[in-house]
Amino acid sequence: MNETQANNPLHGITLEKILHALVEAYGWEELGRQIEIRCFTHDPSIASSLKFLRRTPWARERVESLYVYMLRRKQQAG
Repeated sequence: MNETQANNPLHGITLEKILHALVEAYGWEELGRQIEIRCFTHDPSIASSLKFLRRTPWARERVESLYVYMLRRKQQAG
């Protein structure tokens, strides 16, 4: 593995996998509260969310940050 990516929890993870993990962990309703974007609060789906997140860098960054936060909390919990 590349040394610069060794500690990157997002390395090798697709946006779709990230989104599935967040929906499984939080559900759409809580995800919409955590990150207030329309694709999470109004008729949410993986497909529509992926389309929006791929076109909107600031929203993707927030989703990726929440994913990293979720991973760290899981690691701390044991």
